[in-house]
Amino acid sequence: MFPDEFDYYEAESVSEAVDLLEEHAMAETELLAGGHSLLPAMKTGLSSPDVLIDISGIEELRGVSAEGDTLTVGAMTRYSEVLDADDAREHAPALTAAIEQLGDRQVRNRGTVGGNLSHADPASDLPGPALVSDATLVVHGPDGERSVPAEEFFFGMYATDLGPSELLVRVELPSADGAVGTYAKKPSPSSGYPMVGVSALVATDGDAVSSVKVAANGVMDHGVRLEPVEDALTGETLDDDAIEAAASRAADDLDEAMMMDDLQASAAFRAQLLEVYTKRALQDASERVSAPAAAD
Repeated sequence: MFPDEFDYYEAESVSEAVDLLEEHAMAETELLAGGHSLLPAMKTGLSSPDVLIDISGIEELRGVSAEGDTLTVGAMTRYSEVLDADDAREHAPALTAAIEQLGDRQVRNRGTVGGNLSHADPASDLPGPALVSDATLVVHGPDGERSVPAEEFFFGMYATDLGPSELLVRVELPSADGAVGTYAKKPSPSSGYPMVGVSALVATDGDAVSSVKVAANGVMDHGVRLEPVEDALTGETLDDDAIEAAASRAADDLDEAMMMDDLQASAAFRAQLLEVYTKRALQDASERVSAPAAAD
C-alpha cells in the first residue's frame, strides 16, 4: 500500500523543527524520528499527515551522557546507542533491560528512545522503565523548554502531554544508585510488542528490600505503576514467598473493565499475564541481587 501525498521538511535544529510545527499548526503534521511506528501507519492508512517533519538528523538530539547523579539520553538516540553506553547500564538498568528485549537488531539500530516515548503506544516497551526510573521528559516548544515527570507525561492511548508545537528533546534519569533493573514481557507472536511487559527496579539493604518500583506496559491504555506490588515487597526479604505474595497483587489497583481487550488477549487473560510476568521480573531481580554475593 502507498501513503497519501504529503509535504516533507527536514529540520536541521530543534528551533527549526518548532518553527515548522508552528508554521503548519493548522495542518495534520507528524514528526519523523526512527520511523518504525509512523511509516507502517502511513502505509496502511492509519496515519495520513499533510506534513511530515523529519527530525532524525538533528545531532543535538542524540547522545548518552552522565553528569553527577543524572543520566541524559537525547530523544533521537537509537536503542543500540543506549546499549553501547556503559553509563546507561550503570545509571539506568531498568531502561537498558527493556531495550535489550525490544524488537530485533534492525529495530534497535534504527528506532529511537524519544520516538518510542512520544508515540505512547500502549504496547510500547519503554513507558514502564521510564516510570520506575523516575524519568523526566524535557520538551521544547515556542516558549522554550519545560520538564514533565514520566508519571504526568502519558495521558492514554497515543496521547501525551506534548503540545501541538512541542517535541521531546531529551530524557533525564536519576542514577539507580546500585539498584538492579529487570524487564519481563510476553511478546505478541505477530508483532513482538508486549501483550504485557513488566519493569522492576529493586534495591536492597542487607536481606531486606529497601526500595522497589514496578510498572507495566500493554495492560492499560498507558504505562502504569503497580503500587500494591511495591507496598507488599518493601521491607521484605526478596525470596520466593515474598515475590509470590507481591506478584499476586499486581492487578489490585487496576480496573479490569478498563484493561486492554483485543484479538491478542482478553482483559482477563492480560490480568493473569500481569501476575505471571510481575513474578518473573521480580525473580530476575532476586537473582541479580544474589549474584554479586555468590561471586564473593
